[in-house]
Amino acid sequence: MSKNLTTRSEDYSKWYNELVVKADLAENSGVRGCMVIKPYGYAIWEKMQAELDRKFKETGHENAYFPLFVPKSMFEAEEKNAEGFAKECAIVTHYRLKNDPDKPGKLMVDPNAKLEEELIVRPTSEAIIWSTYKGWVQSYRDLPLLINQWANVVRWEMRTRLFLRTAEFLWQEGHTAHATKDEAIEESEKMMNVYADFAENFMAIPVVKGIKTETERFAGAEETYCIEALMQDGKALQAGTSHFLGQNFAKAFDVKFANAEGKQEYVWGTSWGVSTRLMGALVMTHSDDKGLVLPPNLAPIQVVIVPIYKTDEQLGEITAEVNVLIEALKKLNVSVKYDSRTTQKPGFKFAEWELKGVPVRIAVGPKDLENGTFEVARRDTLTKEVKPKEGMATYISDLLVQIQEDLFNRALNYRDSHITEVNNFEEFKAVLNDKGGFVSAHWDGTAATEEKIKDLTKATIRCIPLDRLEEAGSCVFTGAESKGRVLFAKAY
Repeated sequence: MSKNLTTRSEDYSKWYNELVVKADLAENSGVRGCMVIKPYGYAIWEKMQAELDRKFKETGHENAYFPLFVPKSMFEAEEKNAEGFAKECAIVTHYRLKNDPDKPGKLMVDPNAKLEEELIVRPTSEAIIWSTYKGWVQSYRDLPLLINQWANVVRWEMRTRLFLRTAEFLWQEGHTAHATKDEAIEESEKMMNVYADFAENFMAIPVVKGIKTETERFAGAEETYCIEALMQDGKALQAGTSHFLGQNFAKAFDVKFANAEGKQEYVWGTSWGVSTRLMGALVMTHSDDKGLVLPPNLAPIQVVIVPIYKTDEQLGEITAEVNVLIEALKKLNVSVKYDSRTTQKPGFKFAEWELKGVPVRIAVGPKDLENGTFEVARRDTLTKEVKPKEGMATYISDLLVQIQEDLFNRALNYRDSHITEVNNFEEFKAVLNDKGGFVSAHWDGTAATEEKIKDLTKATIRCIPLDRLEEAGSCVFTGAESKGRVLFAKAY
């Protein structure tokens, strides 16, 4: 089977789709808009999950699990949230099938098995969780309530792409309740920072921290904090969001507590989440025309060792030497695979592991045994060097740290060189079409202008950066007064 990929310059979208499938990350399933995450892809997701889970527990959160189904009346309780997700909802109306009398061997919906109340398949879990919190919170002593769940959700997308937009996807969603507004805002900001730290230091993806405009805000939130990343094709990708919910859900579900003076108050809420869309971000930030490029922190296999031999005797000698290195690497917590398959030639193996993005490849042949050396190849730079076997495990461990750092810096340089300030709409359109990336421009703060720019250019305001300078200026579109620049981009 040919492993050749369409190049990024030829067709970026096709390159992405081919790479996800050929690198064994995921494939389309027999269910419209849904994907099968294959073992190699799921292993990467598990590493993301483990690191995020550790960070959540470190910040005092506990995991729980809530139902997949939400009664329609419960879903409707918080109006903005219900309206925001209404068009994407899948609904269960019946609970039984029966044999179709007109079509032997076929089934039909039993008309006598209609549910008294329709059930929404969760697109997000605020409704079911806040209805539960009503029974968990009575006193200020019960707060804060810091809960996370790892789950699947369903949003009936019409146009789907593996990882980036599927009808069902995996994610985590945190839902917290607090005694004060300040505590809830602090929690929202804290979790945005947890996501940013994870993206940058674990995934090697630089992000911009900011807040969403009212138009782009999560339905039912008072404020949405976000981290925005930039892909190699110059499009932005929302990598994580954290929402300050105010008291909207507490009021909708009557979640109150008795304060220290015994007075009843509504709690303050947050919710925050990241999903398997991070897998798409990972692919599009680092990979190249030869396949995946995985940061060592996320690689299921950090080092692959390929023997090069002609006889079984040579293979035996190489294997004995390799086993010593494997043990040394394992002691340094480096994940390593020895590809000693006799059914494939070294060239095939090199191409396969290159496609799958393994950060370091070691080749060992008879000459290496004679010389006491190993050939070490880096996936990120596609460079090779011959190194002495003494101290090899430590060298590899240090090299993995270097690769992680280099990948982040490479992505950061790309991102920073693709943030362009513009001061009029002609410049705005030119940068967007010819260069891509984030366009830093003044905006008059109105939803009407935001919508008009989106209609004309397909660019949305990705965020109002938290570190932006307050500077007087003129809106890039209307010329009206502006307090500072925001980041526009075309986005996934």
